[in-house]
Amino acid sequence: MTGEERWALPDRAAALEWCARRKREHVRCALDMLGKNARTGGEAQEAMRSHLELVQTMGEAAAGASLAVKLSTLGAAFDRELCRRNLRALAGAGLKSCVPVELDMEGQGLVEFTLRTALEDASIGLPVTQTLQAYLDRTPGDLERALDGRLRVRLVKGAYAGDTNDFLEVRKRMRNLCGRLLEAGADFCVGTHDPELVGWLEQNGSRRKLEFGFLTGLSDETKLRLAATGWRVVEYLPFGPASGAYIARRERYLKALERLGRTPAP
Repeated sequence: MTGEERWALPDRAAALEWCARRKREHVRCALDMLGKNARTGGEAQEAMRSHLELVQTMGEAAAGASLAVKLSTLGAAFDRELCRRNLRALAGAGLKSCVPVELDMEGQGLVEFTLRTALEDASIGLPVTQTLQAYLDRTPGDLERALDGRLRVRLVKGAYAGDTNDFLEVRKRMRNLCGRLLEAGADFCVGTHDPELVGWLEQNGSRRKLEFGFLTGLSDETKLRLAATGWRVVEYLPFGPASGAYIARRERYLKALERLGRTPAP
């Protein structure tokens, strides 16, 4: 990959080809079809059709992969009941095709709705993973709700506006939340490129319960090393023409690390 393709691939065909390559390297992918926030029923249904088509075409090349979804693309901004129906139908299709759904967490205005919707789907046996953001003060309580509801968690720092953006504080929160998940014996994913946190998890985590998550375009050496030594590894793989906002967030992330004098895991 070069240029913008470091962060996001141009289309579904390229994403599935990359997914097949990663599968040979014992790294699974979470495919994210980038798109704009739906503002009308027509836009939400078009996004729904595109996601369902992706689930149906993932096939052998993407065996073991999951589908990452933002509820804003399914109608959360204007019709939350429509959004709930869309997600339930999508998760049901994923269950039939052995494609789990992973819900991305967006801005604070959608946090409660997203978590509640994920818990509802998990309660009826649909395979849903919920992203939780360490930089929000509410996350320890949300984690307990997820554990009580047997909802699988993907823990990340967060990429929007949080309650704290202090690097060391977020690292501390990540470690505390991971400790709670380890204590509970939960199956969970941690999305991080912090080399110190990766090392701590290698020392304290369980290969059977813990999955390491990384973005496409970062930490390739680390993700392949972990996969080669028996750890579960997932690569978050965005694709599609609407990649501008996503790429901008990734570039801001690297600039923020540079200002702190830090680098991601190699």
